[in-house]
Amino acid sequence: MADKARQYLTLADEDLISSVESSDPLAFEALYDRHGRAAYSLAYRIMGERQAAEDLVQESFLKVWRSAGGYRADRASVRTWILSIVHHRGIDLLRAMSSRQRTRERFEATAEKSQPSEAFGEVWKNSQRDQVRDALKTLPAEQLKILELAYFSGYTHVEIAEMLDLPLGTVKGRMRLGLKKVKTYFESRDLTVPG
Repeated sequence: MADKARQYLTLADEDLISSVESSDPLAFEALYDRHGRAAYSLAYRIMGERQAAEDLVQESFLKVWRSAGGYRADRASVRTWILSIVHHRGIDLLRAMSSRQRTRERFEATAEKSQPSEAFGEVWKNSQRDQVRDALKTLPAEQLKILELAYFSGYTHVEIAEMLDLPLGTVKGRMRLGLKKVKTYFESRDLTVPG
């Protein structure tokens, strides 16, 4: 058994993912050993907490196991595919957490406040958040995706370029255009650009 496990160490990622598709646990283990650390690093950057990052990696690799047949070599490397699963699942988890937070904030905002200035501050913050959300809705999908990855997920230009399989200059250009459009949106409505 140890010889067979050693043989997996020399296989290319594409060969391993094909074996995982055939429910081969040793291939899955080799894939995890090869990419688990990078997946955890990304998960930690997204979640900001060790236990949440570990849970995210576990869920993501479970998805890799279940959907190995969905991998397409012409779209991305196996590593990029795995990291995109981690990224998308992490974003889903953050959105769910954010939604629960918004519900709690709405509830607290309707509750009687002991200090009116606190209530005003909360309303102001929610108003700015809504304005930013409205501004982002005006962007083309390719610019919005890059801004989300950079500002909400913390990816660098280089990481975004690799993840989306785009030239670095294209990523920077789309980011610059997207930010310019958001700024123009705020200026055209005489709104303050949130800092």
